Amino acid sequence: MNVELRHLRYFIAVAEELHFGRAAARLNISQPPLSQQIQQLEQEIGARLLARTNRSVRLTAAGQQFLADARLILQSVSQAADKAARLHRGDEGELRIGFTSSAPFISGVSDALFSFRRRYPDVHIQMQEINTRQLLAPLSDGRLDLGVMRNTALPDNLSHQLLLEEPMYALMHRDHRLAGRAQLSITELAGEPLVFFDPQGGTALYGETLALLQRYQIEPTITQEVGEAMTIIGLVSTGLGISILPASFRRVGLADVVWIPLAEADARSEVWLVWAHQRERSASTAAMMSLLLQSRPSESLKT
Repeated sequence: MNVELRHLRYFIAVAEELHFGRAAARLNISQPPLSQQIQQLEQEIGARLLARTNRSVRLTAAGQQFLADARLILQSVSQAADKAARLHRGDEGELRIGFTSSAPFISGVSDALFSFRRRYPDVHIQMQEINTRQLLAPLSDGRLDLGVMRNTALPDNLSHQLLLEEPMYALMHRDHRLAGRAQLSITELAGEPLVFFDPQGGTALYGETLALLQRYQIEPTITQEVGEAMTIIGLVSTGLGISILPASFRRVGLADVVWIPLAEADARSEVWLVWAHQRERSASTAAMMSLLLQSRPSESLKT
């Protein structure tokens, strides 16, 4: 059956006007081609849609049903075209972002998410908290569009851009002997009981912090190993030991925990925006990337 959208538009005009001359004027075509198109439509579907006399045009029962269905078809086509255009512009769709536990505490990330939600309210944002090493597979195979993670070795199919570099802090109970210091050298932490990440947890901060300690010939005394930074901060607040975390975690305001910047220039941690460069990037993904890179927080670069 060779029924085209123009046939539906022509028929709807005639059915609504019930006059070929007025329908032709409405469609900005001449009357003979319009009559030919309606006849062709009736031949294609094998039904008489219009009862014509010299003085009147009226819809048959088949024509009434076809009019209702034709309107629905054109409406569906219009909606499909509008949806495709909105997806192309990034006005709707889905955006899947994986992030490490520190990401919500980085002002640039939270600001970018807030701005994106205001600009693109019809885009569904799916946020998934995953440790850095566990983010690599879903980014590679397309289950995630973007990742906000700590610096780590990336496979060849993933690209990254620096979001921020932030200082590392020592955190301890407020009654600790070092708690009154304005700044600490990392060497002053030698021998202190360390509350730290479980090496099997998948966080890049584990290897990053151990490498920092090793550069200054410090053998850590790890007394507690846990999976999440929030648990580390909670245990430090009970006096079970000290720890070392990036500056963004200072936004976790526990009264019993004191945060002291480390003096060493290399006591810093990078946060990356990561994506699969070989995969097609949606408009919403590109918009979020732009906002994240524009919102890089200068205040977290300072000590």
